[in-house]
Amino acid sequence: MVDIDEVRALATLMTWKTALSNIPLGGAKGGVRFDPYRYSKSELERITRRFTYALGCNIGPDYDVPAPDVNTNPQIMAWMLDTYSTTVPPQERQRSLHVVTGKPVELGGSKGRDKATGQGVVFIIDHWAKVKNFKLQNATYTLQGFGNVGSWCARLLKPYGIKLIAVEDHTGSIINKKGIDPDKLSQYVSNKGGVSGYPEAEPIDHETFLSTKTDIFIPAALENQITAETAPKLDVKLVAEAANGPTDIEGDKILNQKGIEIIPDILCNAGGVIVSYFEWLQNKRSEFWELDEVDSKFKRIIVSAFDRVLETSKSYDVDLRSAAYIVALKRLQKVYTERGIFP
Repeated sequence: MVDIDEVRALATLMTWKTALSNIPLGGAKGGVRFDPYRYSKSELERITRRFTYALGCNIGPDYDVPAPDVNTNPQIMAWMLDTYSTTVPPQERQRSLHVVTGKPVELGGSKGRDKATGQGVVFIIDHWAKVKNFKLQNATYTLQGFGNVGSWCARLLKPYGIKLIAVEDHTGSIINKKGIDPDKLSQYVSNKGGVSGYPEAEPIDHETFLSTKTDIFIPAALENQITAETAPKLDVKLVAEAANGPTDIEGDKILNQKGIEIIPDILCNAGGVIVSYFEWLQNKRSEFWELDEVDSKFKRIIVSAFDRVLETSKSYDVDLRSAAYIVALKRLQKVYTERGIFP
């Protein structure tokens, strides 16, 4: 269950993420403390609409713009948009489309938003591989989490020839050292609700999943998965953080001691907020971009962010996470210094 401390931490990460990506947004988070899997669609709609109405003027198209995250989807964003629209005068409704992002395309959403976070992870892994002269063809990886982000990561990595060896989600862990087909697994999960029981892989326990030797580990589930207890088990070259805060402080220290490179969450999973910014911008301008335009602008922004982090890492002789924080905090410092404090 979400709590206020988690929301504060996620809001801070979002602030650093937008600063690092060099997009003109701030950072905020919010949520409702309940288990959505225990409620019907009509109940979820009523909860969503009541929550949106209660937010009142705390959100707005040019003030605080909600976007989807864990346990939310385009339908929920559509309900939020519709509810907010009833609180403004009729002549303002069309000008308020950008009050939320992650909407269905038919309601002003952006092409590519559904795959954005997963696509960003793939852009980053591909660029990291080029910088490090690492061949993705026939490389291997494990994936924790097979929801929206994890499944898109796997499907988009497939054309690179990299093999998915093991997957873990809330239903269990599976392995197939010959490779798991992401498209087939995605179809299975959409029907069964989780990876457990997938017929083309064997079940394994959590410890075996973590200790499986591969080239890359992609945590795409919840926070605090890599800890002092779990970090020693990892036998990989790279951890690409697709989730928010998947590694705690002790886990981070251990990975660095082991020589495992980490692409931090505020860089690796920034795709969602970048394409949310694109959606906001399209609505604001009354424009609609095709997918190739979204992807090309998206790739340029996230790759540039990676290059800034890499350059800072070399300049300060620090790991990529520390470098990412340096880049983000320097930008925030510059803004605060230039604007000053009044009165």
